[in-house]
Amino acid sequence: MGKYNFDEIINRYNTNSLKWDYAEKRGKPKDILPLWVADMDFRCPNEVIDTLINKSKHGLFGYSEPLDSYFEALKSWFLKHYDYEVDTNKIVLAPGVVFAISNIIEALTKENDSIIINEPVYYPFKEMIITNNRKLIISELININGKYQIDFNDFEKKIIDNNVKLYILCNPHNPVGRVWSIEELNKIYEICKRNNVFIISDEIHADFVYKGYKFNSIAKLGNDALNNIIIATSPSKTFNVAGLHNANIYIYNDDIRNKYLYEQNKRGYSQSNIMGIVACEACYKYGDEWLNELLEYLENNLKYLRKYLKEKLSFIDLIEPEGTYLIWLDFRKLNLSIKEEKDLIVYKAKLWLDPGQVFGKSGIGFERINIATPQKILKKALDQLYNAIKDLGINGNN
Repeated sequence: MGKYNFDEIINRYNTNSLKWDYAEKRGKPKDILPLWVADMDFRCPNEVIDTLINKSKHGLFGYSEPLDSYFEALKSWFLKHYDYEVDTNKIVLAPGVVFAISNIIEALTKENDSIIINEPVYYPFKEMIITNNRKLIISELININGKYQIDFNDFEKKIIDNNVKLYILCNPHNPVGRVWSIEELNKIYEICKRNNVFIISDEIHADFVYKGYKFNSIAKLGNDALNNIIIATSPSKTFNVAGLHNANIYIYNDDIRNKYLYEQNKRGYSQSNIMGIVACEACYKYGDEWLNELLEYLENNLKYLRKYLKEKLSFIDLIEPEGTYLIWLDFRKLNLSIKEEKDLIVYKAKLWLDPGQVFGKSGIGFERINIATPQKILKKALDQLYNAIKDLGINGNN
């Protein structure tokens, strides 16, 4: 047994938790079990908690900027975990990755310019494109025997046909769990380079990679490539500190960075949240042991899920993840309409998952489940799903 107890069930009701406290406000049953948003049911590392307590005791929460030690912690973490040396002079702090993406869209494109994404994908990408009055272009991922791939021919054709200016990459990919290979990243970059398309790489799930796979940041393509790429990172998913609003945006190109800062200033954002600053530094200084134990726990949860589906819910296909704790499940063999699937999941199984269609039309018939929770909760959720499906007269071993 390790130092950290990820089996501990922590009561999160009445704690301002979006995941646990807002079911009724979002039209869900009060007693629903939430396994949806990318929010883990685990305490962050003790050292991070202690750092926040000590900062609170200091009692001064004025305008704040990160010290040199903050950037040193980032540099060390990126080199050790992502295998590239970040130039910390080119890091810009932001309250979140989605906020940064919206700024980048405003900084690098004009109204009605085309921006391309690969659906099914994290739905705020689509929202940021549309709300900023840009043209949404979709190149759907192709599912080949349970493994999603980029259709590079379609990808480039859509770029050319629509004069695309910007591409938003998700790596590791949420929700399908791909960790893109360096060969795939290089091919993406080559297509974008020859068509003058700038790349945003959302690498917020970079620390969650399963055994047998390796995370490759697009930064590993080198500084020439980085002139046409922005990399968005944050400790928020890795250490479950999303509520502290801290992200680190790597903008290697000086001219692009100045354009980004101009847009950020237009929105009235200047100094970062002091708690986010000190927590981020503590995460990257002290978080290795906690993360290693967490990854082992997630591996075991994934094994449990895989075994449960095989033995009791064999008509639900697991899209084997290479990364992230957000698992993509294929319900299409049940032949349910969107309404019937919602009725099954929400009102019969009493589960709050993320329905696949929110990630794009190609997500219809899928559900995204968050397995970053104590295994007892995961078991309870799967039992509820099993019993709900059994009530429909479907035998999981058929």
